[in-house]
Amino acid sequence: MSVLTYSSICLSLFLATSFFIHPSNATTTTTIQPSDLVNKVCNQTSNYTFCVESLYANPKTPNANRQELAYIIYVSAYLNATSTQEHIAKLLNKNANTSQRPLLLRCARDYTKAVSKLAVAYGDLDSETYNSLAIYSRTASAAADDCQAAFKGTHSPLTTRNEDLKGLCEICVFVSKLFVTS
Repeated sequence: MSVLTYSSICLSLFLATSFFIHPSNATTTTTIQPSDLVNKVCNQTSNYTFCVESLYANPKTPNANRQELAYIIYVSAYLNATSTQEHIAKLLNKNANTSQRPLLLRCARDYTKAVSKLAVAYGDLDSETYNSLAIYSRTASAAADDCQAAFKGTHSPLTTRNEDLKGLCEICVFVSKLFVTS
């Protein structure tokens, strides 16, 4: 069995047993008292509120150690990317012969890459191999950038989703730095 297939199976099993709530359904940061670990991560991001709400969307966050926090954010990013992948497929079916079709096809390729990199990152978490986590996160974020760039000059139906994945991947980068010793 290939490593990617094994990682995909492990990820699927974890996702099937995890309870996850989308950040938009989370309690606002005014009622959340972030843990020191969450503060350490989120204070480094470009959007502290998005970071805290994304992490606290998972009920396991308040007591999470760095390993658990890594799983929480990588699963969140993976779920976001796969959900966007499914959304793109629906848009392609709905807009089969429109001018957006080539742009959506480009985004489909971009999100395939993002999902793949996030799955590999998850596998690395399982094997306690942390060195490439930030690289995989940045690659997934770049895929969202590339998707958004495809729509330059036109309205993108994926702007919010692309921004969310970029934000989640930024959190992934800073969480991955918790494992790198200097």
